[in-house]
Amino acid sequence: MASQMRSICVFCGAHSGTNPAFAEAARVVGKYFAENGIRLVTGGGSFGLMGAVADGCLDAGGEMVGVITTYLEKRELAHPKATRMDVVETMLERKTRMAELSDAFVALPGGIGTLDELFEMLTWSRLQEHEKPSGLLNVEGFYDELISFCCKTQVEAGFISAEDAANLIHSDNLPDLLEKLAVAANEGPSSLYRD
Repeated sequence: MASQMRSICVFCGAHSGTNPAFAEAARVVGKYFAENGIRLVTGGGSFGLMGAVADGCLDAGGEMVGVITTYLEKRELAHPKATRMDVVETMLERKTRMAELSDAFVALPGGIGTLDELFEMLTWSRLQEHEKPSGLLNVEGFYDELISFCCKTQVEAGFISAEDAANLIHSDNLPDLLEKLAVAANEGPSSLYRD
């Protein structure tokens, strides 16, 4: 079912992190996309996990579209082998363009920028600005506490509904995550919610 999503945006760290499994997972994601005809949309960087996912895709013959700000491009941080690079002025324009180009969003391990991008997409979905699903690839439990906070703590505190919490799709297995995203893309953002 994941094949119905032809273009997926990956949010991830501009650094590689301390666990080598993070960079390996990013490369595997990029390669998987290439092998399954899924266009990779990224923030356009050549460094950290962003560079690893792009390299995994491009090295396997896939298509990678980067969206980068002029600030970062001027510092020569854009991936030199990108299939296409869209240059925008602001971070909001960057997120907007990535959303326009994508059928779904996947977050790999990353920092505050990764979380900003993911939660922006979840917020836009909640406000019905788009109906595209968002997911976390929970590499070696990196997002365990965030998943608990969003799907348990916030629900119990009455800030979000369990149905809205189900919009944060997660798995530690890429094919499983993509299958869940495909279901949500076909049936609606909260389709995985079970009362």
